Order: sequence, then structure tokens, then C-alpha cells
Amino acid sequence: MTIASDTLATDAAKAADREARRQRWFTRITKVEGYLSVLGLGFLVPVLKMIGGDNLKTQGRELWRLAGVPVLAMMIFLGIWGALAPRVQTSLGAIPGPVEVWEQFTVLMADHSAERAKEKAFYQRQEKRNAEILVADPKAEIKVRSYVGKPTYIDKILTSLKTVFTGFVIGTVVAIPLGILAGLSPTVNAAINPLVQIFKPVSPLAWLPLVTMVVSALYTSTDPMFEKSFLVSAITVTLCSLWPTLINTSLGVASIDKDLMNVARVLRLGWAKKVFKLVIPSSLPLIFTGMRVSLGVGWMVLIAAEMLAQNPGLGKFVWDEFQNGSSSSLARIMVAVFTVGIIGFLLDRVMLALQAAFTVQAKR
Repeated sequence: MTIASDTLATDAAKAADREARRQRWFTRITKVEGYLSVLGLGFLVPVLKMIGGDNLKTQGRELWRLAGVPVLAMMIFLGIWGALAPRVQTSLGAIPGPVEVWEQFTVLMADHSAERAKEKAFYQRQEKRNAEILVADPKAEIKVRSYVGKPTYIDKILTSLKTVFTGFVIGTVVAIPLGILAGLSPTVNAAINPLVQIFKPVSPLAWLPLVTMVVSALYTSTDPMFEKSFLVSAITVTLCSLWPTLINTSLGVASIDKDLMNVARVLRLGWAKKVFKLVIPSSLPLIFTGMRVSLGVGWMVLIAAEMLAQNPGLGKFVWDEFQNGSSSSLARIMVAVFTVGIIGFLLDRVMLALQAAFTVQAKR
């Protein structure tokens, strides 16, 4: 009896330990579930729950909904695209299908790798040559030249990202303070609102000539820090993208609970302390919503701005391929289309993750 009792007690202890580990595992899953969803990795949650011993059938259905259905939809889209594309004939040939687009993507990546190899070889030769000169004459003046090879597709992507972030940051710096002032003061709101309603719908194609002329007139440095095309594109992005942040910031500030504002008055908080301790933390969700929309608008506007301003980013890449008219141009334009879409999605995910992180921090 004693041995049997001891065995039962041991089994019960092991079962309790397994259940405790299982509960700890699910507690961790609950903590990271929100972050995985924000990052677009929500399909990992059912996998983690299955690993933890949850019902396989239930979690299998959830995995199918979160991962299987999107993958199936994408495969159907690729199949329809591949079947219909060859039937559409243009002046440059048939519309490229998925295979042709992927081939051009690999070509662009190979060009990037080859250009980076040339750059590395250039600097190695220069370093070796300078070392030989110093050996012959330690007092010789060494010249270090920068590599001036053609920009690759990756370089163009980086240029576009730098341009859109510059315009986005400038727009945010302008929009958030104005939105706070408009939200706190009905008078300021009445003054700003007509300007917002007038300029918000204006297309980048209308802003671009004006911005080009203003930049050309004012930016006349003989040794400019930035190219004019970069400034024109960035400022155009700013003018088109700042409005969602301004509007949402104003709405967020105006929607703050009046009791909180009354508490600030009772405590006689200074204006700056009230803004940074009360107004901004309470308005963060709507401020970030506006910033997400602004960044999306800026990224969409950027392509048209770069096309016309000839800023060497993705917009200029699309324009050059359109003007080139080679047999691979359509496929390369499609590569750019997918690149713009994927980067736009990733930028939105990043902003959503930052919103979640800053909102949680503000609540603490």
C-alpha cells in the first residue's frame, strides 16, 4: 500500500508540475500575442499553443485561418496573374508574369552584388596604391577618392527611404505642435481649419512645380549638403503628408477627458508640464494613428515626386524603365510596384509596433 501511495503521489506531483509548466507557457504566449499580431506574425500564436499542448484541432483551424487562407489567396492571385498576363500585349510585349518578374528581381540583386564587389575592389586597389606611395615617400600627400559607380536597385530603395523619412519627420515636427495648439484652443483651431481643408486635397503634382521653383531660388549654395532633387522630393512629401497627423493630433487633444484638464487647473500645472505630462500621453493613440496615415501617404506620394524631380530613388527607377522601353522594362516596373507595396506594409507594421510600445510606456 505504501509503495502504491508513493507512486500515486509521485505521478500527481509530476502531473502538477507539467500543468504548472503548461500554464507558464501559456502566460508567456498571452504576453507576446499582441506583439506578434502587430508585427504580422499572429500565425505563430496557434503554433506556440499547439507546442504547449492545446487542442490540436482548434489551433489547427486558427492556423489555417491566419496562415493557410492568406497563402492560398496569394497562390490563387499568382495563378490568375500568370494565366492572364501573356494574353495582354503592349508596345513592349506581353505583360510579364510572376516568373519573369522574379527573374528580373534576381538580375537586379545580382547587379547590386556585382557593383558592391567593384566598390570593394576599388578601395582595395586605392589602399594598396597609397600604401606603396607611403613606403616610397612617408611624407607624400595621400589622396582618397570615393567610389562613383552607378546606384543599384538597393541604393535606389535606400534613397527613397531616406527621402520619405526626411519629409515625414519634417511634417511630424510641424504637425504635432500645431495639432496640440489647435486641440487646446478653439481659436487656434478656427484659424488653422480653413488652411487644412484647402491644402489637404492638393496633389503632389500641383505642389512639385512650386516647390521646385522655391528650392531653386533659395537653395543656391556652391557646396550643397543635399541635392536639389532630394529636397524637392522631401518637401513635397512633407506638404502632402502632414495633414493626417495634424488632424488626428488636434482630435486627440480635444477629446481628452475634461476632468483631467480640471485636475491640471487645480494643481496649477504650467503649460509645458500640462502638455508633456497630460496632453501628449493622453493623445498618443490618435497621434500615432495620424503618423501612420501620414507615413503611408508620404510613401505613396514619394514615387510621383521622385519621377518628376528626378531624385534617384524608386520613382526615378520606374520612370527610367518606362523611358527605356526594353523587353525587360515591364518586368522591372512590376518589381518596383511590389517593392513599393511590401515596403509600405513594413513601414505600417513598424509604426504600429512603435504605437503599441509608446502607448504602453505612457500608461505606466
